[in-house]
Amino acid sequence: MRRGERALGLDLNFYSDELIEVAGLMGLDYVNYDGQHGPITPETIDRFCRMCDGYGLTPSMRVPDHQPGNILNYLDRGIRSIIVPLTETKEQAKSLVRSCFFAPIGFRSFTGQRILRYGLGGDFKTVMEDTNASFLLVPQLETITAYNNLDEILTVNGIEVFAGGPSDLAQSMGHVGEADHPDCLRVTTEGEAKIHAAGKKLFSEVMIGLNATESVQDSIAAFLKENGR
Repeated sequence: MRRGERALGLDLNFYSDELIEVAGLMGLDYVNYDGQHGPITPETIDRFCRMCDGYGLTPSMRVPDHQPGNILNYLDRGIRSIIVPLTETKEQAKSLVRSCFFAPIGFRSFTGQRILRYGLGGDFKTVMEDTNASFLLVPQLETITAYNNLDEILTVNGIEVFAGGPSDLAQSMGHVGEADHPDCLRVTTEGEAKIHAAGKKLFSEVMIGLNATESVQDSIAAFLKENGR
């Protein structure tokens, strides 16, 4: 992102050691795990981070909620990029920054042994500075309330990238199942313009992922077609 490049990754809503290995061996930049809609335990994320670290991948995840204790648990496992669903207010955004970054940016609790590399990662000050510098926080704007409050949300320091949520935005606007409704598209377009005007980026401009489930479905569909079914 600092170089103006877009990271390429693999999106998982189920856990697979093998797919993480393949992603690393083929030269992808990150793997993102969906902890909001996929099955999740702290042990799963701990293993996920170990696998990613071993194959030179950035471990990223969508966390299930805004609870500081839950977020800290995943960060202490080694997650270095989080997407946070249903971010609607400036107060929520400020709370996320406080939970995700060490001082002076936030006040993330100090810290798990994996982050310290079991005491082999250097002095505490350097570890905290390096962790802040290499961490990406991505709030997800998924309701009309979020877009109505976007001007205030954009004033929060520590957040450089925002993601959307078109289907939930449509629900919140009374257009259930119509993410491409003109009213929804207008709100999204206006919101994206505000994000850019504030010098910030869209998630799709920073990270783009191949969805593992959709890729398997596409391969099966092609296989069936090739064999007349």
